[in-house]
Amino acid sequence: MDKNEKMQALARALNEKDCFNGAWLYAEKGEIVSKGVLGFRDPEDRLPITEDTIFQLASISKTFTATAAMLLMREGLLSPEDEITKFFPEIPYPGVRVRHLLHHTSGIPDYFDDADWFIKIWEEEKRVPGNDEILRFLRETRAKQYFTPGEGLQYSNTGYNLLALLVERLSGIPYEEFLRKNIFEPAGMSSTYYCHIRRDGVPFEKYAQATVYEDGKCVADIDSAEYGDVVAFDGLNGDDYVYTNIFDMLKWDRALREGKVLTLEEQKLMYTPGKLNNGEAAVYDEDEGLGYGFGWGVGRDEKLGLVVSHSGGMPGVSTWFERFIDADRVLVILSCRDYRDIRAYSSYWAGMEAIARDKEPEPIVSIEDIAIKDPDKSKWESFCGKYEHPENVEFIVDEVFMKDGELQAKALDDDGDEMTFRLYPLGEDEFGRKGGMLKLKFGDGCLMMDDLTCKKL
Repeated sequence: MDKNEKMQALARALNEKDCFNGAWLYAEKGEIVSKGVLGFRDPEDRLPITEDTIFQLASISKTFTATAAMLLMREGLLSPEDEITKFFPEIPYPGVRVRHLLHHTSGIPDYFDDADWFIKIWEEEKRVPGNDEILRFLRETRAKQYFTPGEGLQYSNTGYNLLALLVERLSGIPYEEFLRKNIFEPAGMSSTYYCHIRRDGVPFEKYAQATVYEDGKCVADIDSAEYGDVVAFDGLNGDDYVYTNIFDMLKWDRALREGKVLTLEEQKLMYTPGKLNNGEAAVYDEDEGLGYGFGWGVGRDEKLGLVVSHSGGMPGVSTWFERFIDADRVLVILSCRDYRDIRAYSSYWAGMEAIARDKEPEPIVSIEDIAIKDPDKSKWESFCGKYEHPENVEFIVDEVFMKDGELQAKALDDDGDEMTFRLYPLGEDEFGRKGGMLKLKFGDGCLMMDDLTCKKL
């Protein structure tokens, strides 16, 4: 199998469906097998993406935060068993240890659950809260823990904010400087930066602007009516805000493999999944059977052995970093524009992973590919109307209506934000949408979504 040809074809197919705008790199034993770029790094489509374009990594940044914490452990400044109240006595969450933060088993709520706290400061005080204010945030919100430390696994960006604050306080230097001196420079990552571009501006060239779709056009995230409040979080550290390119991500892989930053023995600890208090494995991704180590999703491939990975996502940002530890392979995918069709992007992602595992990829499939081309619309008017709102549901269809001869839906998320989208017919009474994998099925006076049934009002 010609892996480069297969990967190039997949990327082109996705780009043709207006769903890929970014760069990728795949290497085996340090040698690049496939790399490429497609699309533009600005909303106006004036600046083509190049191989050295610099992207926001989003949550892949957590691999660097975990590494920084381990370097403090090496110096004896920090232990996985340290309770965080030893360093932050004001935090109202006793019993949380450093390893709980690293494994996402602390139960400390994610700051996105109380995002308005940060947005209010940004809007009313005209400033972006710094990472040291994460302590004030926890004190003031006193949000209920997801669970007692070690009783479950719930992804929490806040835990990594606290880790970054620990790195800064225990090392005595700014977090950004610690990463540069102790990770980026030893790894030879000369095009990698830790910075806050929405707050402070862009300190480098060839930046890929995070871009979203809004009202039928491309818009920079900071100019978006829906997502512009991302500025409010751009003073936090640890969970995001590393910027780099595909070549430096390959250098990061090699630096780890060659023990330039962490020893191979230290990395064994990093790639060891966390456990719950009862001794059972803490499951990070049930579908993939992944655990979570120190900053990495951890799994095994039947043929290729240990595989560690992390994804990243923010409005206009979608990233993937996967390292095959035993087989010495690495896959990097960096994107700076929202994909319009989640099915198409998911099939691209699955195809790239298949190729990296020596398997043939499935074709790219969008919702237009699977939608009925000439549907019977005679019943569609009967589907229109308002639908009930069950409590504690993250996503609910509020209303269905006809527009320009097509069925449309207005939905509400758990924050009460509205979104409107077209419904594509997948069967006589079954419909899907571009922005999600959710399928809707209309019954007698009701609408069914997964296991949820909502009555028509």
